[in-house]
Amino acid sequence: MLELTMASVSGTDTGATAGMLMADAPSEPGAVLRVGRDTSVCRLATPEDWLFVSRVHLEFLCGHDGAWHLTWLRGSQAEPSSEVRLTVGDHAQPLAYGGTLPLPRGGNGEVVIQDRTAARSVNVGFYHEI
Repeated sequence: MLELTMASVSGTDTGATAGMLMADAPSEPGAVLRVGRDTSVCRLATPEDWLFVSRVHLEFLCGHDGAWHLTWLRGSQAEPSSEVRLTVGDHAQPLAYGGTLPLPRGGNGEVVIQDRTAARSVNVGFYHEI
């Protein structure tokens, strides 16, 4: 099971949990959870006017072995309006535009989509239950 929580943070709201959204999916091959602006495709949707987030920005996909992977899907622009980083424990690493990283089995962490032009971010916490 992969559990996600998402909070949209703007300016002085850092640390606020109001409006937090949650989603989960079983660790079965092909299971998917998406984050973005398009509510018809994404289980966790950001504000529609937050254009630094793509229509479908992040995809959490469960592989054939039950392991989850995070992909920053390429949008319609050649250069993104945001940065994405994955933090697990004390270790933070950037995720390349169009890149994929594995999530730790039985671990937790956070994925942050940071607007490059304003003090806004989308913080997605994850917990991979085994």
